Amino acid sequence: MIGQTKQGTPIETLPIDTSPPRVRVIDLETGGNGLNDVCEIGWQDVVLDDDRQWQLTEERGALLVNPGRPMTPDTIAVHHILDVHVTDAPFWKEIAASVLRPPGRLDALAAHRAGFEQRYCTPRFNGGTPWICTWKSALRVWPEMPRFSNQMLRYQRMPKGLIHEIGLPAHRAMPDAYVTAHHLRDLLNETSLEQLLDWSREPGLLPRIPSGPDRGKGWDRLSDEKLQEFARDRDIDLRFSAETEIRRRGDNPKPESIEPAQRTLL
Repeated sequence: MIGQTKQGTPIETLPIDTSPPRVRVIDLETGGNGLNDVCEIGWQDVVLDDDRQWQLTEERGALLVNPGRPMTPDTIAVHHILDVHVTDAPFWKEIAASVLRPPGRLDALAAHRAGFEQRYCTPRFNGGTPWICTWKSALRVWPEMPRFSNQMLRYQRMPKGLIHEIGLPAHRAMPDAYVTAHHLRDLLNETSLEQLLDWSREPGLLPRIPSGPDRGKGWDRLSDEKLQEFARDRDIDLRFSAETEIRRRGDNPKPESIEPAQRTLL
């Protein structure tokens, strides 16, 4: 497009992108704990349709990736991808950007417990695209759920339109991305993209105490003293959840003023 300045000098302006908002769900399988140990990446797109409803598209897929070294038996036992399967596959640095920065509009990337994917899908590869964590978002939107893993949410919620066979086998990149995308679709249809992005930048707000003697209790059932203990826990989600309840009660301690408890050798 060509415009003009006040003096009449032609200037070039970028065309307005009228394509619908799009979020790409990502899932990774890895062969170890190194930052290049990806052995498979899967994806599934979710877009906003003409009726202002988020829907899955046919854009999904997976690519094997050569992690550059033999995979550990522990990780192979999870996804069953063998070294022989990835010998001729491209390396992560060669393939990552093509999936994480696809042509066209992309408003966000998403994953269940996205912190794991973000370890590998760095701004170098994704261009700084923001992330939605469907785990953190589910804690907020569906706090009544007893558990929040990707597969447990699948069978607790039974999302509409999820084709069982496409979502299998579990712990492979494309099927897991496909399942996560159904959670994302429903989350986006209950709240806004911007809200999910905001929640995803914070620690997880746990609806209940997940373990220990107080397991299953809501935060409002704890004494002030017990809350202060959790606010010093080494787990960032526990600390954040306890601090949120403390603020709700009106005590308003500054989170940064609460020192984490000394780390233990667990």
